[in-house]
Parts: sequence; C-alpha cells; structure tokens
Amino acid sequence: MTVFTRKQTEVARSPWRGPRVLRRAEFWITGAAILLIGYLVAAPLIYLIWQAFTTRAGLTISNFIRAFQAPGTGEMITNSVIFAVGQAIMATLIGTSLAYFCVRTNAPMKPLLYAASLVPLIIPGILFTISWIFLLSKDIGVINQLLESAGLGFLTLNIFSLPGMILVDGLHLSPIVFLLMFAAFRATDPSLEESALMSGASLPTVFRRVTLPLVRPALMGAMLVMLVRGLESFETPALLGIPARKWVFTSQIYQALNTYPVRYDLAGVYSLTLLAITALGLFYVQWANRQSERYQTVTGKGFRPRPLDLGKWRWPVSIVFVLYFLIVVVAPLLILIWVSLLPFYMAPSFEALDVVSLENYGRVFNLRNVTRSLKNSLLLAVSSATFLMLFMSVVSYIVLKTRMPGRRLLDLLSAFPLAYPGLVLGVAFIFIYLRSPIPIYGTLWILFLVYITRYMPYGMRYASTSMSQISNELEESAKMSGARWSDTFRRIILPLVTPGLLAGWVYVMIVSVRELSSSILLYRSGTEVFSVIIWQLWNDGFTTVLAAVGTMMVFGLVIMVAIAYKLGAKVGVQVE
Repeated sequence: MTVFTRKQTEVARSPWRGPRVLRRAEFWITGAAILLIGYLVAAPLIYLIWQAFTTRAGLTISNFIRAFQAPGTGEMITNSVIFAVGQAIMATLIGTSLAYFCVRTNAPMKPLLYAASLVPLIIPGILFTISWIFLLSKDIGVINQLLESAGLGFLTLNIFSLPGMILVDGLHLSPIVFLLMFAAFRATDPSLEESALMSGASLPTVFRRVTLPLVRPALMGAMLVMLVRGLESFETPALLGIPARKWVFTSQIYQALNTYPVRYDLAGVYSLTLLAITALGLFYVQWANRQSERYQTVTGKGFRPRPLDLGKWRWPVSIVFVLYFLIVVVAPLLILIWVSLLPFYMAPSFEALDVVSLENYGRVFNLRNVTRSLKNSLLLAVSSATFLMLFMSVVSYIVLKTRMPGRRLLDLLSAFPLAYPGLVLGVAFIFIYLRSPIPIYGTLWILFLVYITRYMPYGMRYASTSMSQISNELEESAKMSGARWSDTFRRIILPLVTPGLLAGWVYVMIVSVRELSSSILLYRSGTEVFSVIIWQLWNDGFTTVLAAVGTMMVFGLVIMVAIAYKLGAKVGVQVE
C-alpha cells in the first residue's frame, strides 16, 4: 500500500501545483495572454487620452475647450441624449410588453414572437435603416403614400428626423429587450401574481404592483443597455440624421474624420467623451446585476409556472403579435426584396410588375468591388473568429481552471471592449497605426485587430460557458497519468469545449460580416468589406443593386444563424 505525504496529496488534488516545468509553462502562457489582451484593450484607450489631452505645445485641455465651444456642440449633446433615451424607452416598452405576454399569459401565436425577436437581430443595422427609408421616406415611402391615398396624411412621418431615428433604432433593438426580459419573467415565481389575482386585483394592477417590482433589476439593466447601445449607434444617425443635420456623437465623429482638414482633435475629444459615458453605463449595469439578489424569488422550493388567463383579450393580444411581426420583420424584408427586383425604384404596384427581373442579382457578381468585398469579409470573419475562439479557450482555461496570478486581470481586460463603441475603436486604431512603424494601416490586418478586440467579450463568454462545465477530475486523472499540460489541453479540454467554441465561432463570424462602424473608418481601396460596399452603394445612388446585395447578405446570415443555433444547442458535455 502506497502512503502519500500531505504535500503529495495536495499536488494530486490541485490541477495547478504540479512539476516545475508545468508551472513555468502556465506562467509564460498567462503572461503572454495578459500582454496581448492588455495591448489590444489598453492601447486604444491610452492613445485616445493622449490625442485628446495633447497638442504641439504639450499637455493641455485646449482640445476639450475648442470641441465643446464649437458651434452646434450643445445641440449635438442634446440630440444624443434625446435619441438614446427615446429609443431606449421605446425598445424597453415594446420588448418588455411582448415578453410578458409571451411568458406569463395564455396568448396564442407565441411562436411569431420568437421569429420577430431573431430576424431583426440578423438584419444589419444599415439594411434595416435603408428598408425603413423605403417605407417612411417623405417622398418615396410606401407607408406614407398609402396613408396619403387613404386621406390620413396627418399620420405620415418624415423618417429623416429625430423621431424617425428613435423609431427605427427602437424597433431594431426591441428584440434584445424581449430576449432579456423573457429570461427574467421565466425566472420569477408566478405564485405571487396568482395570489394577487385570487385576492381580487385586476391584471393591470398585478402587473404594475407585483410583476414589475419583481423584475426591476432586469428591467433597469435592459434600459441601461439600450441607453448605451443608443449612444454608440452609428448606422441610423448617419443615414437619417446627417441628411437632416441632426447630429449625435457618432455622426459628428464620422464627420470630423471626413472633412478637410481632418479634425483629429475633435474626433479624439468626442470619442473619449463617448467612451467614458458608455463605460460608466456598463459598470452601472454590472453593479445593478450584483444587487439583484434582493429580488430573488426562485428558491429551493419548487414551483410550476402557469400562464395567466387573458380571457376575452387573448385574440386582441395575438393581433398585436401579428402586427409587430409584420412591421418589424416582414415589411423591411419585403421592401428590400421588392427594390432588388427593379431596374430603378418604383412603389409597389401592378404596373411595376412588368419590369420585375433578377438582373440586379446578376450585376452583383459582375461588380469587381462587390466580389472583392465578399472575399475580404469572409477572410476576416473566418480568421478573426478562428483566432479569437482558440485564444479565448486558453484565456478562459487560465481564468477558470488555474490559480495563476493575474487571472482576474485577464477576466477584466477581456470584458472591457464592451465599453468601446465601434466608431470610437476605429478612431483609436487610426491614432495608433496612422504614424506607427508597423505598416498595417490601410490593410486587412488592422481590420483583423479591430474585430478580435471588439468581439473579445463574446468569444470569452462562449468559451467560459463551456469551460465551466468541465470537472477538474479529468485533468487530475491526466496529470496522475503523467500527461503534460499541452497534452491535457489538446486531447481532453478542447474536444469537450468544441461545441461551445464552434457556436462562438459562428457568432463572431456573423457579427464580423455585419460590422460597419469601425470598418468605415479603417478601410482603403482594396480592403472594403461587405457592409462598407452597402454604404458606398447607398451614397452613390445604386439603390436597386444595394437591395440585391442586402437581400443576399440577409439570407446568408440567416443560414449562419441556423447553424449557430444547432451548434449552440450542443454546448457542453452531451449525455447519451
């Protein structure tokens, strides 16, 4: 019988107190990960601060004074606040109401909500906004024309306005609130609402005095997330706000970098200000989530969620579901497909059917810059997703499975890019590499670095979710058998987390193909990506070709999301 000493027992129990070679490998891997992530995350912030606080005369705050005393700055700040608050309120009201009726009530036709919650998230923001221009433009908008012909001209809306920006962005982001509140309503014990109803309270009273207080942390968190998303939104303010001279932070930053002479000082000050606001908002969201324990209602005692009976309101609520589905999902897709079939824009009519054809889809493949942008987008999406998921698998392994010093810093750094608006990150990378001796400015390499920086938190989340499900016993057994760290990671850990990594890989691919706000600042001739081509086609007036490109892009993304859904269902260790 072998007798182990206390020290040998501790070595066997701990997967991270092994031979000196193993500890040395962990040390170097952790150090390299901290250096790489620290550079990708901290360098943009340092350069933004440096650019904002320095001039040729040295350190100064004169850039801030000039920026905030510039004509129109006060109106820009006001517009930014109104736009962010307005679309956050709209998205929260719509998403919360739909989630409540879907989870808590017996309203029929609930599957429509799931489709309505996924498709708008698939459609890139630039295509969603362009679709609504075709629907609500003052001159060519289909909905406005129908209202005018019906004698309801007073109900028309000019989409090139601040209310139009709020409407489009609120509709586009409401599915995010729906998904957040859907989870919150499902996690709340419905017996409290049932007790209130049995005591004679009406359904509106129960919702106001019982349900809403129970989900208050999730509701406030969703509201704050929408505020941050509104502040960093670029596509809607650029397409709808710039023509109407309704400036917000993001559109003003873009304008400062696309005028002559280029106003790097103005772009740096506005970018740093926007970054500070979004970072404070996200930190507050995290703090609010930590306070949510006070609202816990799901304990060890079991409960069976039973839907509330809407009675005579069941079908009116279902009609609202159908209308929401038609407005948010069907209408934008149909108008995009319709425009893609025309030689030039025409309102839907029987006469226009005579000129419908697939000619625009053929033109797409004959345009050199379109095919080149497709290759660039696929190359960047595949390479950034592959590198990011493999790298994040190592980082999550260090954070969750080791006791190495610095692992908490790794976790914090990998989450910080959530605070970077895409446009701000693009500005920061301009400051870093425009005068850098590293010759990557104007190449695909700079876009590659932007993508892996911006989507690092999502890669970390997918990898950590799978990694946390793996017991330490498997690694301990491998070590007891003499396996090295590299063998354990390659032959045990990676196969087990592969489903989660694949799901994260597909997700990062999808968001990389959609990305515009950073790419629009960093591309050069020959490095255009698909979203930038759509932007250029819109500015050049090729609306029908743009619609064909956009339709192909949406259906391609739908296929990718279906793949991600299948892979996501297999995350974790599968039990036969």
